[in-house]
Amino acid sequence: MAEMKNTNSTGQAMMRMISGIAVLVVLTALLYFAAPDSFYLWAKAIHILAVISWMAGMLYLPRLLVYHADAEKGSVQSETFKVMERRLLRGIINPAMIVTWVFGLWLAWKGFGFQGGWLHAKIGAVLLLSAMHGYLAGAVRKFAEDRNEKPARHWRMINEIPTLLMIAIVILVVVKPF
Repeated sequence: MAEMKNTNSTGQAMMRMISGIAVLVVLTALLYFAAPDSFYLWAKAIHILAVISWMAGMLYLPRLLVYHADAEKGSVQSETFKVMERRLLRGIINPAMIVTWVFGLWLAWKGFGFQGGWLHAKIGAVLLLSAMHGYLAGAVRKFAEDRNEKPARHWRMINEIPTLLMIAIVILVVVKPF
């Protein structure tokens, strides 16, 4: 019964995510055709909002994993963390990453023609952040199956990686050092 409920909520979450992205695509297309001269600025604003959402989740999820690692497997607390982690990942982090990449690549092409050492370094750092995202998604899956073998200390150290990548990305975008 619990597995059926989990499958159903997973399907519902997936439908909500797809619906949300579809609405964003439609609104973006309308904005593009209604105000093509100001679309670049709108795209930049949407990209920044998506980055903020993605980073908020990427900073919070490892913290949840720290606490979850200390919770007893099968406990009410552990089960609550599983729900929180799954909802955070599927409802915020995944869609925000997708929107970040879509608008970021469009901005890199439209605004800079994919030129500039700083831009290449930024894309490299975002690739690393995406890899970190994948690592955390795998961790959420392991925790959901009660297969985590890493201590809370590991997740505390992992928690610093998104912060360091964020600092590098912001400096590259603002300062454009090369």
